[in-house]
Amino acid sequence: MKTSELRKTFLEFFRFHGHKVFPSDTLVPKDDPTLLFTSAGMNQFKDYFLGRKKDTDMAVSCQRCLRTGDLDNVGKTSYHHTFFEMLGNFSFGGYFKEKAILLAWEFLTKELNLKPDDLWVSVYYDDKDAYLIWKETIGVSPEKIIKLGAEDNFWPSNALVVGPDGPCGPCSEIYFDRGKDKGCGRKGCSPSCGCGRFVEVWNLVFTQFNRIGVNKVEDLPSKNIDTGMGLERMSAVLQGKETNFGIDVLIPLVDEVSLILKGNDSRLINAVSDHIRAVTFAVSDGVYPSNESRGYVIRRILRRALWFGFSLGRKKPFLYKLVPLISDLYKDFYPEVFDNKEAISKIILSEEERFISTLKKGKEILFSYIDSAIEKGRDTISGKDSFLLYDTYGFPCELTENIAREKGLKVDIEGFNSLLNEQKEFSRKKSGFDESVFADKGINLGVSTEFTGYDCLEVEAFIKYILKGEEVLDGYSGGDTVALVLDKTSFYPLSGGQLADKGVIENNGGDEFVFIVDKAEKLDKAILHIGRIKRGQLKKGLKVKALVNKERRRALARAHTSTHLLQAALRRVLGSHVRQQGSFVDEDFLRFDFNHIKGLDSREIKLVEEEVNTKIAENIRVNKISLSFEDAKKEGALAFFEEKYSEKVRMVVVEGVSKELCGGTHLERTSEAMIFMVAGESSISSGVRRIEAVTGRKAVEQAVNYRERLRVLSSAAKVPADRLDDYIQELIAKNKQNDKELFNLRRKLFEESESEKILSSGHVLKNGVNLYIFELKNVLPDFLRLSLDLLRKRRKDKSVFLGFLSREEKIVLNMAATKDLADKGFSCKEACSKISLGFGGSGGGRPDFGFAGMKQSKNISSKSIKDSAEKIIKELL
Repeated sequence: MKTSELRKTFLEFFRFHGHKVFPSDTLVPKDDPTLLFTSAGMNQFKDYFLGRKKDTDMAVSCQRCLRTGDLDNVGKTSYHHTFFEMLGNFSFGGYFKEKAILLAWEFLTKELNLKPDDLWVSVYYDDKDAYLIWKETIGVSPEKIIKLGAEDNFWPSNALVVGPDGPCGPCSEIYFDRGKDKGCGRKGCSPSCGCGRFVEVWNLVFTQFNRIGVNKVEDLPSKNIDTGMGLERMSAVLQGKETNFGIDVLIPLVDEVSLILKGNDSRLINAVSDHIRAVTFAVSDGVYPSNESRGYVIRRILRRALWFGFSLGRKKPFLYKLVPLISDLYKDFYPEVFDNKEAISKIILSEEERFISTLKKGKEILFSYIDSAIEKGRDTISGKDSFLLYDTYGFPCELTENIAREKGLKVDIEGFNSLLNEQKEFSRKKSGFDESVFADKGINLGVSTEFTGYDCLEVEAFIKYILKGEEVLDGYSGGDTVALVLDKTSFYPLSGGQLADKGVIENNGGDEFVFIVDKAEKLDKAILHIGRIKRGQLKKGLKVKALVNKERRRALARAHTSTHLLQAALRRVLGSHVRQQGSFVDEDFLRFDFNHIKGLDSREIKLVEEEVNTKIAENIRVNKISLSFEDAKKEGALAFFEEKYSEKVRMVVVEGVSKELCGGTHLERTSEAMIFMVAGESSISSGVRRIEAVTGRKAVEQAVNYRERLRVLSSAAKVPADRLDDYIQELIAKNKQNDKELFNLRRKLFEESESEKILSSGHVLKNGVNLYIFELKNVLPDFLRLSLDLLRKRRKDKSVFLGFLSREEKIVLNMAATKDLADKGFSCKEACSKISLGFGGSGGGRPDFGFAGMKQSKNISSKSIKDSAEKIIKELL
């Protein structure tokens, strides 16, 4: 049976038995921000298990999953993967053990035609119910029912003793017996033996308890079923393969990888095949390689695969070439991967090229660390050194470990992680996020605020709570910041990247009191109005009027609707792979982050601007529709992949332009945005770009300012505005000629004067070798290199020249050696790398000529550079 047929047969079987078929969730969990990736079929059903959703009590899915807990085992074993598909049927109080076991047995023996004699089962040793069902209802021989402990057959593993508190329960696993001739061959071999004879194909979890302490449980009011069957593993059983990598959807990939790498190391070939499949699906789901969060995991997997390719002699990018094959193998069930294969390939190629560059620099530095450690009798690369490799060169710590291990050395992982955590904490503080004084205070008000602000900016309400920090007050008349909770409000809270409304809350037209609302935030289902009293006194239960600042609301709406127009324009100009990665909406200002492999050129920015402004000019209606999440997905609405959506969602539709799930405030018609102008475009991480733009009044002001600046420049240049481009190009050409003349003059001055001073300042360093160190000022880096060539012509043997200069907050260093020294093994490249490394920089070059660059710092002076250089050069001679 083909893998695609198994997937379809499973879903149809449980659909027939009353289960609602759910499509695979993305690899980024929408309903659980605590998870980096969807790692199990049950992840998307969290709200059903918790009783928050009740539209069905039985579900079935084939879920794409990603796990990295067993990364080191991928390729080594027959069944471990980072990416895999999980078949699962679920019951949320609809049925329990007996039906779950009956359905599983029927599917395996009737639908898949597996022989009952080839199947064994395990149960939790204390689960008498499951044991009797298998023995008496199903008829499995007691010899084939294995009782196992809490580590193997309880979920979570060992939960009764080690926790955590919460839902848990026993498991029952089903095994396929590959035959007595497999594995250890012992007479008493059973699924408890790890010899490989028995393949675990299905795990049935009976979630029936709530753990409330060590070995203390109580029955759950609603007992649930959570099952998981690995698609690849069951395919291997049905197709008679001893390894998952031999099944129909993986063997073509394995063969292609083997062909490209010209290798026969099945461990590495299988690992590469697994890893590129995982990366392809992750990128398709909007996770790009980066140094943060999910992106770092994907970068780690991709670079691990590329490193394995290097180990087999492949020194050029190759992983991107495998994307079309993967997309073709999965196009029937995952058409989105096939549709985006070109964009996915480009992203992976870019990361491969980046890593190859990283490897060249990082390996040189790492090998110098290894040589130094061995020379000094140490067996460990320090955490500081491994972190410097990671932070400065992007060299993964895992690769540092791998390479060091090959040389018999260890890496101080604890020290590395300590420095990494320090950096993350520093970055978090530096990011400047405005953390609410009311966030994470453990306040549970038990109330919800009705939001009426989509349709009305003024609403009468009652004060339900007055909060000052964690204190709940009945009244207040002070001047400190407090928060009001109303039973209903027109104030939109900070949410989805859009800043909150501002305004006032008053009573009797402001005669009794006026409360200035500086911002609004969510606290569970309540909305906090955070601000200060301007006049009067607050009292709990008082009837008030909430008044939103209309001008601010309109400006926020202009910017927010423009982000939707911008995303649609980007998708049209750059491709359908473009998806929102984050946004920030202020008054007539927006910041929009999106996935794209490279920066936009001026033509693309112009096209995007024109596209948005065209839609603004067309005065298109902006509709807001409430519908179910499933219906919205069927409509093709775009959703921000990290956002959590409820059963009912709000879809913002710009007719004929875009459909997005969005809870923000928007315009009624696009023309109200007035005008749209891109203010800047930049990179914020690998594969993620950022556009900043203005709209409405800010855009008008900017356009007027640009026109005035154009008028001033035109007047100063004494040329018409439409000829300024030609005039500037003429100036550039003249400046180039002037630069050339200045360069020649500077060269003449150096040859006639400065070179003599430098040559007279040298001294013998070691073995008769002369060292000349000098600093140049007010020159370009090209001249620094020329100066070395001129000096080397004057001293043709036993000489090393080192010149440096400061330019644009960087220090540029060049080094040259005479041919006799380079021929004897002295390397300017090595010397420059070591010198720059001591100052947090990087270097490269050839034996006879090296270069390096470092950022300006108070710790770097001319003297420190000279002292360090002299010491290192002396060691290398």
